Amino acid sequence: MPPVHYHAGRFPPDAIEWSRLIPLLGPAAAAVARYDGMLAAVPNPAVLLAPLTTQEAVLSSKIEGTRATMEEVLEFEAGGKAESDSLREDIHEVLQYRAAMREAERLMADLPFSLRILRGAHAVLLDGVRGRSKSPGEFRRGQAYIGAPGSPIDRAKYVAAEPEQVADLMAAWERYANGDAADRLVQTGVLHAEFEAIHPFADGNGRLGRLLIPLYLAHGGVIRRPMFYVSAYLEAHRTAYYERLLAVSRDGDWTGWCEFFLEAIRSQAIDNLAKASAILELFEQMKRRLPEITRSQHAVRALDWVFERPIFRSVAFVEHAGIPAPTARRFLRLFQAENLIRPVTAGSGRRPTVFGFPALLEIVEGRAVV
Repeated sequence: MPPVHYHAGRFPPDAIEWSRLIPLLGPAAAAVARYDGMLAAVPNPAVLLAPLTTQEAVLSSKIEGTRATMEEVLEFEAGGKAESDSLREDIHEVLQYRAAMREAERLMADLPFSLRILRGAHAVLLDGVRGRSKSPGEFRRGQAYIGAPGSPIDRAKYVAAEPEQVADLMAAWERYANGDAADRLVQTGVLHAEFEAIHPFADGNGRLGRLLIPLYLAHGGVIRRPMFYVSAYLEAHRTAYYERLLAVSRDGDWTGWCEFFLEAIRSQAIDNLAKASAILELFEQMKRRLPEITRSQHAVRALDWVFERPIFRSVAFVEHAGIPAPTARRFLRLFQAENLIRPVTAGSGRRPTVFGFPALLEIVEGRAVV
């Protein structure tokens, strides 16, 4: 079967069948609004939802073939060692995804939604990882295509836009992003699909394209912060995800893609709400319980620190939790006695113990009843 080629002139789409989307728009928007209401109730979302952000980075990278788990990433951050060079590279890609999101959010504080933000995020995404030699932050100068590793272009599944078209196509993309549209969720889906079709960078397009979804939802005022996690649905429905994207260039089927995207948003908004609610409930329970256990004014500060780092080294907690070292050591003993934390890796010699916060990890990874 010959490869599908990018078709210029189909963007922005003028043939969306809104009659097919109307039944999906209300449920998707309502689910997102309920989730955004939860964001407003979270006292410090950057801290409490940090594990969800890490899990999003893990799953978005997994779609591209990495195999690192969230616990492996967090344990590595806590000073652990990767079992292989390949796993270490996978973990670094996950960490750079998370760093790219932070960089994009930082840039959005001072800049309108623009290609400059995408380039800045892309430069961070590829910094020090596989793909770092492929012009981070710069549009590609060569032809891009998607196919089996090592296969020639004539055996590709998809051939992206010609390199000389990329600058003009992305300028049109930016204009559409900053223009009015009938519906912000549909506009977000269209932007994601067109970004992936153009494939403007030499590497990292899939991850950056998914990263732009929460960025644009926040830019459009749909959510108050770019903290929306969609990759779990896209990873679970990977075959349909790629097929619906491919059908846009192959058949001009924007409506089919938008149907898929709206369902992904609706489903993930429900899942995000359940997990964020469970995390907030756990935090409130612990905030009441820890002062009783510790009899200390430092209990809540310790709680914030552990929620942001649900896998951590004992020495890191003692040195960086912002509480007196003797108190921190006492807290670790109390937390273990109450089964709030458990050793992930036992300490020996100069190697400190690595602890995990299982109640939080189970929520984030979907192993808890939420």
